[in-house]
Amino acid sequence: MKKNIHLSTKPLEIQTCRDFASGNSNGAECIFIGTVRNATQGNAVHQLHFECYESMAIKEMEKIADQALIKFEILTITIHHRVGTLAIGEIPVIIAVGAAHRSAAFDACQFAIDTLKETVPIWKKEFFEDGEVWVSAHP
Repeated sequence: MKKNIHLSTKPLEIQTCRDFASGNSNGAECIFIGTVRNATQGNAVHQLHFECYESMAIKEMEKIADQALIKFEILTITIHHRVGTLAIGEIPVIIAVGAAHRSAAFDACQFAIDTLKETVPIWKKEFFEDGEVWVSAHP
């Protein structure tokens, strides 16, 4: 069982995440790719900006990966997140999971993105034509 955690100001690479999650023991790989969309709640979005408390974000991402490795029958998990300003269509987050079976891969991937949005100190600001707003992912 292995994990790979990364925060970056540079574009994330899907193939790098997939390569880490891949393995001969895998019968399944599940990859979640979050992208910057052009609208939210009926408002046109021009770009997003992500900031984080880096040491805490890494620690929380590590915790999510450790929990996923224990809770689900997975072999690998990669969690990469980008910070800084991103344009429409760019990728702020990739989660890649490798497992012997698809249900474990799907469940672990869903757990990881949901938990990341709830617990990791990464904040998102949406930019609109007429202003900007910080978005809270926490309910």
